[in-house]
Amino acid sequence: MPQATTAGSHSVSHPLDTVEEIISANEWPCDRTSDDELIAEIPGKWGDYRIHFAWTADMSTLHFSCTIDLKVPRQSRAPVAELLALANERLWLGHFGLSADDGQPMFRYAVPLRGAGGVTVEQLEDIVDAAINECERFYPAFQYVVWGGKSPAEAVTVACIEPVGEA
Repeated sequence: MPQATTAGSHSVSHPLDTVEEIISANEWPCDRTSDDELIAEIPGKWGDYRIHFAWTADMSTLHFSCTIDLKVPRQSRAPVAELLALANERLWLGHFGLSADDGQPMFRYAVPLRGAGGVTVEQLEDIVDAAINECERFYPAFQYVVWGGKSPAEAVTVACIEPVGEA
C-alpha cells in the first residue's frame, strides 16, 4: 500500500487507497487511472452515476465529483444554470455544476485534509451518500427543465417536495 507523507513528521495512507477499499467492498466497477485519480460507476434509481476522486498532495485536498448521466443540450444550458443555482441554495455541503465540455450536471465537493492525518471511511461514505442522495433528488428537476419545458423554479419546487405519510 503506497504511503503519502503529510507536512508533519508522520505518514498516512494515501486517501485513494481508502476510497478503493470502499469501492471494492461495494463491488462497483472502478478504474484507478493514476496514483492520484480514481473513477467508479455507482448504480442509482435514475441510472448510473460516475464518481471521480482526485488527490492533490500539494494542497492536501481530496476532490470528489459525481456526474449525472444526462447531457444538457446547448439551448437548455442557461435554464439549467439557473436550476443549478436554485438547487445549490438547498444543499448543506457540496454544489452542483455543469461540465463545459459535455454539458453533464455533476455534484462536486472538496475535502481539505491538511493536518487531519488522513481521511476516514466514514467521511468518504458520507460524501458518496450525500452526492448520490442529492443527484437522485434533483435528477427529475434536470429532466423537467431539459425535456419537460418546465421553468427552473417549477422544477426545483417539484424536486424538493417532501413526501408525507405512507402509500
